Amino acid sequence: MHAPWFLNSTSRAPHLRIGVLLDGSMLPAYLAEALEYIASSNFARLDLAVFNAGAPLPTDETNTGLFARYMAWDAKRISESPDPLAEVDCARYFKDVESLPVTPIADNGFHRFPDDAVARIREKKLDVLVKFGFKDLRGDILHAARYGVWSYHHGDPDQYRGGPPYFWEVYEDNLLSCAALERLAESSDENQVLYKGFFATIQGSSRARNRVQPYWGSTTFLIQKLHQLHESGWASIEAEIPPHDQGQNKRHTVPTDAQMLPWLSKILLHACVQRARYLIVGEELPHWMLGVKTGNNSPGKRTPLDLSGFRWIQTPRGHFYADPFVIEHDGKPWVFFEDLPYSTQKGIIVCAEINADSKLSQTIPVLEKPYHLSYPCIFRDHGELYMVPETVADETVQLYRCQRFPDVWEQVKVLLRAPAVDTTVWIENGLYWFFVTLQESRGGGLQLWLFYSHSLTGELIRHPRNPISTDIRFSRGAGAIFREDGKLLRPSQDCSGSYGRLIVFNEITALNEREYSERPGVVLDTHGVPNMIGTHSYGRVNDVVVVDGCVPTPAKKVL
Repeated sequence: MHAPWFLNSTSRAPHLRIGVLLDGSMLPAYLAEALEYIASSNFARLDLAVFNAGAPLPTDETNTGLFARYMAWDAKRISESPDPLAEVDCARYFKDVESLPVTPIADNGFHRFPDDAVARIREKKLDVLVKFGFKDLRGDILHAARYGVWSYHHGDPDQYRGGPPYFWEVYEDNLLSCAALERLAESSDENQVLYKGFFATIQGSSRARNRVQPYWGSTTFLIQKLHQLHESGWASIEAEIPPHDQGQNKRHTVPTDAQMLPWLSKILLHACVQRARYLIVGEELPHWMLGVKTGNNSPGKRTPLDLSGFRWIQTPRGHFYADPFVIEHDGKPWVFFEDLPYSTQKGIIVCAEINADSKLSQTIPVLEKPYHLSYPCIFRDHGELYMVPETVADETVQLYRCQRFPDVWEQVKVLLRAPAVDTTVWIENGLYWFFVTLQESRGGGLQLWLFYSHSLTGELIRHPRNPISTDIRFSRGAGAIFREDGKLLRPSQDCSGSYGRLIVFNEITALNEREYSERPGVVLDTHGVPNMIGTHSYGRVNDVVVVDGCVPTPAKKVL
């Protein structure tokens, strides 16, 4: 994610003094990137490198059985993405940094530091010790820096202690895979979670593929929290630490052959079924289309919602439709949406009038660029019609004004330069709110950021509670924000398990320049339509509702 803001602090506080605990200068690529952020920042500096001079303890993944064979086979499946665990030589970062070799004291699988080593580290008056090496720590080393020892944890700290990271989520068909940044305590059950992100588990059988997004997507966690520490102090971080949840209170270990055998058998059977289906049906594509419904389908009331009763629009051959936004113009409902030709994979924005019989009129091209467009967030301000389409392919957020309805639009301004998806605009009490999902190309669209401005084209100001979501179930917009029955509702895509799986209507309970909070409410899922596997956009005006839905469809039927 190219977001340089976290590299620069406006505070006049002294530099944060950072120490790093290491097993050597070779680090996994995701930690090398986290280290690069520190080195590139204007508010933190590396003051001490503590190297493990002792013999390494055996890893948790030592195994010679079925799991080892599975790991060897699975390692070959990472080729399509940069491996976050590939080793990178980071010696250049420590060239001018004081080095301290320490032989730790092994204690029942943990590491303790000798008293003289702790004393030397304390002399450096470090603000934070970052753990990039050694085993789990116990003893005085945990208090040798002003704000303790910070460490990444891969897996939900409340459910997946131990390891191997990101295997058990696949094994147990858990839809979510978590990465966290923790402040370590004497017991892992007492660690404080400073930052927590929930990613979609890659469904199937590959731990190698599943680990890509959580590892890469977590690289900014450390620098973001250091930035917050420098600008706002420890009290602001401490106020956000969630109460500890004991969760499963279970430590996972390397699976036994007895655990692996039935799981591998299930995987093999599933692969055979999928192969047979492919031979019969051929290639299937995730085909998106629009559904229109007139009448009550209110998410403001806590009743189950599904897709029954919608009229589904037949798309032209070779195209899919998605991301509907609905407005009223001259007393008639119109829908703006993405039209994507399969042949180019480059979406354009089109629109159509919604007729009384829930059918669409002839589609009208609205906006086309040399790059992909989608998610046409359309809204009115001071009597004029505006649109913020998704332009992540250009790594910008662009604002357009309608010059002639519905098909002539002019670009007004580039609001933000960042790889942003699904930007949603809300205007209230003279403030303009921009809900922006920042996308990490290898980590997905995990972080939802809130900006505000005093005018539509004014400077965007980052909200102090950012990011307001780091959960793949809530971090991507799913259509226009709206008010109903006194509630302000923000639709979000639940992408756990798979992209655009369902829609959650989150009630915004606090929205001002200092506070933001929301709580998840009613869910709109795919029940009511056979074989539909996803819905990720919801638009409405008066009693007309438009959604999108995804059905796996044989390629020969849509191409």
